[in-house]
This record gives sequence, C-alpha cells and structure tokens, in this order.
Amino acid sequence: MSKAFTRETDGDSDDDLPETAALPTGVNYITRAGYDRLRAELLGLIDDERPRIVEIVHWAASNGDRSENGDYLYGKKRLREIDRRIRFLTRRLEIAEVVDCSQHHGGDQVFFGANVTYADEDGEETTVTILGVDEADSARNEISWVSPVARALLKARVGDLVRLVVPGGTQELEILSVSYPAPGG
Repeated sequence: MSKAFTRETDGDSDDDLPETAALPTGVNYITRAGYDRLRAELLGLIDDERPRIVEIVHWAASNGDRSENGDYLYGKKRLREIDRRIRFLTRRLEIAEVVDCSQHHGGDQVFFGANVTYADEDGEETTVTILGVDEADSARNEISWVSPVARALLKARVGDLVRLVVPGGTQELEILSVSYPAPGG
C-alpha cells in the first residue's frame, strides 16, 4: 500500500499498549506519596516536557520537507507518547482513592499499605509492601494490592497461615510481622 494512504497514528491508539494493569471494579487505591508522584509527573509533562517538544516540532516544521526531517518525525511521535501518558495519568488520578495507611499503625492485621514479612513452606522469609497498582515496584519489594500474593495476605493477622495459589498447586505462607508507617510520617 502506498505511504500516502497510511495514517500517521496507525498503531498508536490508547488501546494498543496498556501502561499498567486494569483496575478491578474501577477503584484506584493509592498512598498519598504515590498520588503526589503521579501528579508531579503529570504536571511535569504538561508544564515542561510537552511545551519543549512542541517548540522543537515547530522549529523542525519550519525547516521544510517534513517527510525526511528526523527532528519533526521524532518530535511528533514523542508528542503522541506524551499526550497518551497525560490522558492515562489524568484518568488514573480522577479515580484515585488516597488511603491513609498510618491509621492501622500498631495493628497486626494486613491491609493496604502494610509492610508484611512472611515465611514460605521452605522457611524463606520475604518482606513486601502492599501498594497501589500505579505505584508498586517489584525491584523494591512493593506489590500491588491486586496481585495474588497481596490478595492472599490481605485481612490476615500475624501468626496466620494463608494459602497462595501458584502454578504448581498451593503454597502456605506464615505471616511473621505486619507494620505500617507512623501517623504524620
């Protein structure tokens, strides 16, 4: 097919590449720190990065032939990426429900925002923090509240044995400790 009949945005729709997992029941639980990080990213894109890229695209467009102008083509692609991320962040922040995890400080039951240490059947201890879908980072042992491990741990107490369904069957986890951030901290 001739290049003249292809749209510049082919393959760039919002539905092609979901940025994170879908939310169950449309609820987006998030900590105050996570909400503030997402909001800062959104404002940075709107106030800083997008205007800078628009200026580059405008400059590149004034140079003439746009079909072979790398600055123009890359700039337009980057603008689409920025706009997609802005729409995504806006939607996520609109439905965000900020949870104050410190209200459970001193408790021994697992809720959103808990730091949980558990032991598996082999006695291997793992500590995780249960956070929102948009803020969890597995590299820092943070898991999403919708993950299988978090769902198994939620509402259990220190000393409880919980069942985790894994590809090879089920595994028992013993909850060793639960902690939350201190109020005001």
